[in-house]
Amino acid sequence: MAKGYFITGTDTECGKTEVTLGLMQLLQNSGHSVLGMKPVASGAMPTRDGLRNDDALRIQRQASLSLSYDLVNPFAFEPPIAPHLAAQHAGVDIKFGQIMECHRDLSSRADRVIVEGVGGWRVPLGGDGALSDLALTMKLPVILVVGMKLGCINHALLSAESISDSGIKMTGWVANMVDPEMSEQVANITTLKQEIGVPCLGVVPHMSQPTAQAVADRLQLV
Repeated sequence: MAKGYFITGTDTECGKTEVTLGLMQLLQNSGHSVLGMKPVASGAMPTRDGLRNDDALRIQRQASLSLSYDLVNPFAFEPPIAPHLAAQHAGVDIKFGQIMECHRDLSSRADRVIVEGVGGWRVPLGGDGALSDLALTMKLPVILVVGMKLGCINHALLSAESISDSGIKMTGWVANMVDPEMSEQVANITTLKQEIGVPCLGVVPHMSQPTAQAVADRLQLV
């Protein structure tokens, strides 16, 4: 089994965090010590301790060990905009080297480290490259979260193709039902199972208040 996974998605708000937490829970249920990381987050709130992103805080809380927030989310930006633009506004360079230092620290403390990306697979991060370049630098197998809604087949196939072309191993994909009113849900999932060349690791139904355990119950690793 891999030391960890890199979680990416078809776009923003596709359910990456829910799947990240569910996967952490799944591995914890199997007896592994698990930590999580969201290297870059835009859409953070100012606090007396600095900027804090809700998704990163949830990942921090799910961890098997108590962690400094800055290890979980080394680059946080206040405006909920594309991360490279948020970084430009803040006068900050998103440095892969700093992210890798945090990841090495986390990896030394736990059996598994789950890394959640930001936005979609090809979102720019700045001078060091795009999110896809970060995943390549981290050398983690990728799990693609597909937000199931109208148009998702195109987004999913393009993302899967780009991941494959990058030379990174794609372990599998997860269907996350972000639109409970989506027509032909089963048929769309069947199409993706036929077209994406790696296993579907689970179908997560729409939940008004998802928990890590409820998502974990819908996931499997192969």
